Amino acid sequence: METRIQFRVDEVTKRLAQQMAESQGRTLSDACRELTEELAEAQRQTMLQDDWLTKQVNLAFEKYDAGKSVFIENEDAKSRMAQFKAKIRSQISQ
Repeated sequence: METRIQFRVDEVTKRLAQQMAESQGRTLSDACRELTEELAEAQRQTMLQDDWLTKQVNLAFEKYDAGKSVFIENEDAKSRMAQFKAKIRSQISQ
């Protein structure tokens, strides 16, 4: 099902936007449709990332509640992260 979107802009803005769209071989409606589709896709991606993060946080809490969490000291975590980053950088530079 398709729906119609309407909004108001002043005549000068509309004329300039039409000229730009036409110079690209499309209509102003095409340009607005493409922008709307791009915004919708960006929102889909954001929602997917939010869902993934929520699942990861819930899994972490489940692990904590089950007593299966392992805690490490901050300095050890920093050291491990530095080693991890160095490994990735070396793989990228090869």
